[in-house]
Amino acid sequence: MKLIVKVFPEITIKSRPVRTKFIRQLAKNIRTVLRDLDPAVVVNGVWDNLELETRVTDLKALKEMGERLTCMPGVAHYLQIDEYPLGDFDDITEKCKEHYGDALAGKIFSVRCKRAGKHPFSSMDVEKYVGSKLRRECGAAGIDLKKPEIGVRIEVRDKRLFVIHSQHEGIGGYPLGALEQTLVLMSGGFDSTVAAYQIMRRGLMAHFCFFNLGGRAHELGVMEVAHFIWKKYGSSQRVLFVSVPFEEVLGEILGKVDNSHMGVVLKRMMLRASSSIADRLQIDALVTGEAISQVSSQTLPNLSVIDCVTDKLVLRPLIVAHKQDIIDTANEIGTADFARHMPEYCGVISVNPKTAAKRGRVEHEEKEFDMAVLERALANAKLVPIDRVIDELGQDLQIEEVGEALAGQIVIDIRHPDAAEDDPLELDGVEIQTMPFYAVNARFKELDPTRQYLLYCDKGVMSRLHAHHLLSEGHANVRVYRPS
Repeated sequence: MKLIVKVFPEITIKSRPVRTKFIRQLAKNIRTVLRDLDPAVVVNGVWDNLELETRVTDLKALKEMGERLTCMPGVAHYLQIDEYPLGDFDDITEKCKEHYGDALAGKIFSVRCKRAGKHPFSSMDVEKYVGSKLRRECGAAGIDLKKPEIGVRIEVRDKRLFVIHSQHEGIGGYPLGALEQTLVLMSGGFDSTVAAYQIMRRGLMAHFCFFNLGGRAHELGVMEVAHFIWKKYGSSQRVLFVSVPFEEVLGEILGKVDNSHMGVVLKRMMLRASSSIADRLQIDALVTGEAISQVSSQTLPNLSVIDCVTDKLVLRPLIVAHKQDIIDTANEIGTADFARHMPEYCGVISVNPKTAAKRGRVEHEEKEFDMAVLERALANAKLVPIDRVIDELGQDLQIEEVGEALAGQIVIDIRHPDAAEDDPLELDGVEIQTMPFYAVNARFKELDPTRQYLLYCDKGVMSRLHAHHLLSEGHANVRVYRPS
């Protein structure tokens, strides 16, 4: 199979050195992301697109390749094509008939040709000749360039002819690795996940930083959604997941800061901590999911007071976005279900929060704060490569596993809905329920407590993690199903 990958249009207007750099980086990223599906995949770069060739024939693998390309920053769209040596106009017509002839009978169609290189004819010459001949020889109802029922698309590139079968849209943007790195402050909700996606889509590498205010379930949920975003949109690059224990910091704020200023002070502590981590990682920009006046700490005066604790550039890609637009984007990119099921945590609840905090008053409130508490939180921060974060979480968990499900037990398939749909679990005489891993914590308590449940996933890691959490919550009727 051969694909033509069209790069993001903004790349094509860059200077020659920048354009070359971006296209080379995109080619490298494609090879990295597709390597496990086809170690021999060939990606060659040209001035305005990339040509990808694979000898893989398995339909499932080919579908996965296509899905990965559509989620890769830098890809505007890709075309599935058949390539031939360029012949005369009659030969071009015959090649088009092979692929479109049967579909044109009784249809209104158009012929569109793109041309690159030096030829004694124009693109319009090709379109007129091929269109008129296809109409006569294929029984088409007519030609309409504006609203055709079928579009016959071809490209003439030097001495080659491409007949295009289909076009698949990508997410655009710049390729990861061609621009700078950022540190995204991640809570796992709608805002922070969409902000991370927007940053990655623009070509900026995103490391993830989570401030744990108390709760293993919340930390696990954020790790899962961060891993999902990276795997789907950024797996061409290795990044870090940073988890900072912030319970003691929160306690210090609750005990020593005026109620109305707690939210602003908490955000300032998070920026201080994330700036320190960014310094360690040599990162110059922080990213948050804040939007103007969505909550009291996100008014312009409060954001100004919050930002003054750091010299880092603070990027807010959602700053003027409406909440519904953010939720719609989360649905499009696949993070909405994670956000809806994200466990609640106990944060700062102010009775009458300030919407226009004054810097002097906030600094006065912070005088009683013991900064050694913040330093301990930073010293205890965990930095784990995102591609290993889930596996490492599940390594030391001692959970009872069974290799066979018995009648009367219920197996809960906690894989992502896409995986469960592509490869459904089937067991004779055993009831199977599907419950995505991001929904387990919220929905398990709704199940019959008198039944025995076995959690199942492909590698056994997610099932162990969630079984361990459920057991710690007092659910004694759960184990892990690991078929031999």
